[in-house]
Amino acid sequence: MLTLVIGGAASGKSAYAESLCLRAPLPRTYLATMQVWDAECAARVAKHRAMRAEKRFTTVECPLHLDRLTLPDRGTVLLEDLGNLTANELYDPDGAGADTAAAVLRGIENLMKQCENLILVSNEVFSGGADYAGDTDRYLQALAAVNNAAAARADAVVRVTCGIPVYYKGSEPK
Repeated sequence: MLTLVIGGAASGKSAYAESLCLRAPLPRTYLATMQVWDAECAARVAKHRAMRAEKRFTTVECPLHLDRLTLPDRGTVLLEDLGNLTANELYDPDGAGADTAAAVLRGIENLMKQCENLILVSNEVFSGGADYAGDTDRYLQALAAVNNAAAARADAVVRVTCGIPVYYKGSEPK
């Protein structure tokens, strides 16, 4: 089953996605997409890893090349998040560059073949209607393409606002 959880910054989407994982069968894998650039990032990663370990997640760092990843277990996978992954693929010299959206979508298909439940977390884009230029627009267009294709493929699509989940496709698991 594929579930896409979207929302704005600090909307509660990550907490909701994690709650879905905690209701799903073990094993649980957390795919972390943040690149570690400095000591502050490293401390944040260490803190989050410890919190997830208490919830019986195995953490796998995957900031690039999701299509090449081999998962440690089938079970349930939480990918946090498509926004980071898209930015990494777009801007990292070793990333997919102009092929970013297609590369991320190939990665999602790769994961789908290796797990029972895949929960994707992503930022909602373009809901404010603002026009952006240059690299910002290129990034937002790539993420929108990923979100739209993931939503079309997903069994469930849920938007979280102020911690409240609203299902646009499928329904909340019992």
